Amino acid sequence: MNFNLPVLAPSILAADFSQLGNDIEQCTDAGIDWIHCDIMDGHFVPNISYGPAIVKAAAESAPEAFMDVHLMIEDPDKYVGDYVDAGADLITVHYEACPHLHRSLQNIKKYGLMAGVAVNPATSLHNLEPVLEYADLILIMSVNPGFGGQSFIESSYDRLQEMARLKEEKGYSYLIEVDGGVGLKNIEQVRESGAEILVAGSSVFKAENIGNRVKELLSKL
Repeated sequence: MNFNLPVLAPSILAADFSQLGNDIEQCTDAGIDWIHCDIMDGHFVPNISYGPAIVKAAAESAPEAFMDVHLMIEDPDKYVGDYVDAGADLITVHYEACPHLHRSLQNIKKYGLMAGVAVNPATSLHNLEPVLEYADLILIMSVNPGFGGQSFIESSYDRLQEMARLKEEKGYSYLIEVDGGVGLKNIEQVRESGAEILVAGSSVFKAENIGNRVKELLSKL
């Protein structure tokens, strides 16, 4: 699948759920093609967010958008089908949550979806090497997952550069995504470090004018 890179992917975790459709519409009207959905279960991460019903509502609010679903949950294989039914185009699971990661990626791909692997800030990137040829996307967490509005962890720049180097040297085809603490102050450096899909939550949805903020961020990309 071809995309116009780089991509800004607003995370609806930071949206106002009482007017979710309106918030998403402001994003798409401003030029957004991807919507990022952060799913948290209160076990793998210390928070509970939402489930397939909200993903479905988001997909219905933006039928032309690419639905990027990030499962921060234990035993994600059990729930892949639910998110497929909800309208996901890409499902990303965590390295730390999948003891049989090859199988988890195959489980997603059997539905015809793209399959991604996320990795927490304290996990060595070397652990991903056995699956890099199978993954459609690698998600570098630039905060510890579980809460929105956190500050970007500075060492994430080096981690993004390492994933970009491996991709170029080995000829891998995965996309490089970053999630956590991305905003106006650092989006250019994040992009320059190798990020191709940039998730932004609070910096988009907590702005006074969502559409204008999206345009500001896109202009820096």
